[in-house]
Amino acid sequence: MADQDIPGIRTYDKPAGGWGALRATARAVRDQMDAADATVTLLRTNKPEGFDCPGCAWPDKKHTSTFQFCENGAKAVTWEATHKRVPPTFFAANTVSSLWHWSDYELEDEGRLTHPMVYNADKDIYEAIGWDEAFARIGEILRGMDDPDTVEFYTSGRASNEAAFLYQLFAREFGTNNFPDCSNMCHEATSVGLPSAIGIGKGTVSLDDFDHCELIIAMGHNPGTNHPRMMGTLHEVARRGAPIIVFNPLKERALERFADPQDPLEMATLGSTPIASTYLQVKIGGDAAALKGIMKALLEMDAAAGPDSSVLDHAFIREHTQGFDALADDLRATTWQEIEATAGLAESDLRAVAVAYAKSNATIITYGMGMTQHRTGTQNVQQVANLLLLRGNFGKPGAGICPLRGHSNVQGDRTVGITEKPTAVLLDRIEQTFGFRPPATHGHDAVAAMQAIIDGRSKALLCLGGNLAMALPDPEACLPAMRRLELQVHVATKLNRSHLLTGKHTFLLPCLGRTERDMQAAGPQSVTVEDSMSMVHASRGKLAPASEALRSEPAIVAGLAKATLPQTRVPWMELIADYDRIRDAIASVFPDFGNYNERIRVPGGFRLPLPPTERVWKTPSGKAQFLLFHGVEEDPVVDGAGVLKLTTVRSHDQYNTTIYGYDDRYRGVFGRRDVVFMNKDDLAELGIREGDAVRVETAFGKGSERRLEKVIAVAYDIARGAVATYYPEGNCLVPLDYHDKVSGTPSYKSVPVRVMRVA
Repeated sequence: MADQDIPGIRTYDKPAGGWGALRATARAVRDQMDAADATVTLLRTNKPEGFDCPGCAWPDKKHTSTFQFCENGAKAVTWEATHKRVPPTFFAANTVSSLWHWSDYELEDEGRLTHPMVYNADKDIYEAIGWDEAFARIGEILRGMDDPDTVEFYTSGRASNEAAFLYQLFAREFGTNNFPDCSNMCHEATSVGLPSAIGIGKGTVSLDDFDHCELIIAMGHNPGTNHPRMMGTLHEVARRGAPIIVFNPLKERALERFADPQDPLEMATLGSTPIASTYLQVKIGGDAAALKGIMKALLEMDAAAGPDSSVLDHAFIREHTQGFDALADDLRATTWQEIEATAGLAESDLRAVAVAYAKSNATIITYGMGMTQHRTGTQNVQQVANLLLLRGNFGKPGAGICPLRGHSNVQGDRTVGITEKPTAVLLDRIEQTFGFRPPATHGHDAVAAMQAIIDGRSKALLCLGGNLAMALPDPEACLPAMRRLELQVHVATKLNRSHLLTGKHTFLLPCLGRTERDMQAAGPQSVTVEDSMSMVHASRGKLAPASEALRSEPAIVAGLAKATLPQTRVPWMELIADYDRIRDAIASVFPDFGNYNERIRVPGGFRLPLPPTERVWKTPSGKAQFLLFHGVEEDPVVDGAGVLKLTTVRSHDQYNTTIYGYDDRYRGVFGRRDVVFMNKDDLAELGIREGDAVRVETAFGKGSERRLEKVIAVAYDIARGAVATYYPEGNCLVPLDYHDKVSGTPSYKSVPVRVMRVA
C-alpha cells in the first residue's frame, strides 16, 4: 500500500489482455478513426490480401482467425490511419519554436503530414514545397558535400524491404556505407553476437516450434506491451502445461496472467491463465551470471550422473560444436558466491531451472532488449546460445533461440542490405547487377553517426522514418548537434520531435503508410516485410491515401537518388513503376530471395534459409561455438553507497518513441509518465516515501553526472537494487559512449544511478 495517495497511481488487479484490452482498442478507434472504417481496416491487418501491422514483428499463425491484431497493434493501425491531418496551414500557424514546447504525444496526435515541407529559418516555420523542387534542392546540397562519408543514412524498421533495398543502393552509389539503423539501438547484439556462435544473426524457431516445445525460458522482455500477439502463443503453451520460466527484474502482468480476448470462455467468465510457472527477478545486469549459474549446475549434474549421463547432449557437442572444454573450465572457476551476488538469485533457484531444463527434450529461449541493451549485450546473447547448445536445442522441433524483434521489418531491412559493414559478396553482387562498385570501407552505426554529428565530421542526415533524436541516449549532446547540421531530410507519416531540430536546410517528405493504397505506373503495388521468424510476406494497403500529395517510401528514395546522382547506373523510375522489378533486383543481389515474386504471392509468403535449423553452422570452423563470458560483473564497480541500477521501459500506451497516451495500466499508472519505479525496501533504506519527488542521478564519478529531475517515486514489485523509468524520458541518464563495444548498442537497460528526495 502506498504511504500516501498519489494522483494517477492505483492498483490494477486485472489480468493482461481481456476486457481491458478490448476497451483500450475501442478508445483508440474512437479517438482516431470512423468506427466503420476502423472495423474494415483492422480486419485486414495481417491477412494474406491485407497489410502487415506497422507495429511489432511477431509472426502470424495461419491467417485463419477472425482478427489477427492485438491492442497495441490496433493502436498502431488507427494511429497511422487516423482521420486527423497536418496540412501546410498548420505550420503557417505554428512556429517551430512554439511546437518545441508541445509534448511528444501532442505532436503526433495532430495527425498525418499531407505535403512536402521545407523549413524557412527567417519565419521559423515549415512551408510547402513541390516534390520536384524538394528533390532538386536536396540533390544539389548532397552533391556539394566534400565527402560522401559526411552524410548519414538512417533507417527505421518500419521501412519495407523494397524501400530499404533502394535506400542502401542510393547511399552506396552516392559513396558511403553510413547506415545508422534502429536495430543499432535494440537487437544489434543479436545481429553481431549470434553469427559467431551459430553462424547467423537471427532466431531459429518457427511458430510451429511453440506447439512442440516442452519448456520456454523467457528472458528480459515484456510481451504484453512490446509484442502482444505473442501472448496468444504463450497462452497456448501455458494451457497445455509446458513450463514457462521467466527472468525479469520487474513483475510484468502479462507474464503473470493473461486473458485471451479471442477465448470466449475466459472473456465470459472473467477468467485468465497463469503464464509463468516460475518467475525469477534477476538483478539488472545479472543475466549472464544467471545463465552461467544454470550451466554450472548442469555440468555438476552431468558429472554426478556418471559416464552414461544424458544431462548434456554429448553426441551433439562432439559432432556440432567447438569450445566446450574452455566453457566448462570457466564455469568451474566461477563460484556460486559470485553468481548469486551478481544475479541476485539463490543458487537453489538456478539449480531448479537447470533441473527443469535437463528434463526438457525441446526448449526455446526467448529474449528481448532486457538482454541486449547492456554493455555486455553481445555476450549476454552468446550465453543464451551456449545454454541451448549444451543440450542440442537447435535443429529439432520445439527448440531454438527466439530474439524478439521490435519494429515490423527491422530484421528485413538488415537482410536486404542495411548494414554499415558490407561483405565482399554483397559488394560484388551489387556491382554485377547495377554496374557500379560500392565503397568497401565500413561506415557508421547509430552511435558512431551521432558522435560524428557532434564532432562536426558529419554534415547531413537523411532519415527514412523514425525519431532518431528521441531514440538515442544523451539528448544534451545529441539535440544541439542535430541543429548544427547542414542538411536534414525526414521521410515521415507524422510530425515528431526530431523534425523540430532544424538544421540549415531541413525538409519533411510525407509518405504513404502501410494501410494505404500505393498506386504506381503498373497499378496497385504491394511491399514485403520479414517477421521475427524469417518469414517474408506481402503487405498491401487498401485505404485512400491521407493526401493526394503523398508518395510511397520507394518512390521518395528513387526521387532523391535520381536528383542526387546525375550519372546513376540504376534505373530508378523503371524500378518504381512496378515493385516486382525491385524484388527481381533484390533476388539478383541476394540469392536467398530467388523466385521472390512468385513466392510472395503464396498466402503466408516464404521462409528464408536458417542453416542452424538443419544443424549447419556458417562459422569459420563449420561448427557452433561455445563463447566465454569471463567473470560475472556486467559493469565496472562504482564507488560510493546507495548506487542502484536503472533500466528504461516502455509504457503500455507506447510503441518505441511513439506515445499513444499517458496510461500504463498494467503497472497501475494513469495519466502521467513522470515516475520512477523502486523496490519498497530500497525506498525505506533511502528514506524516501512513495509519492515523494526525487532526482535520479548517474553514478559514474564526479563530473559526469546526468540528472532526471522531479519524478515521483512509486513502489513496485521490482528486484532489490533496481529502478525503472520510462523511455525516452530516461535517455538523459544514458551517456552516448556507455554502450556495448561489440555491437554499439547503448546501455539503456543498465545504468548505475543514485536516487535522492528533493523538496
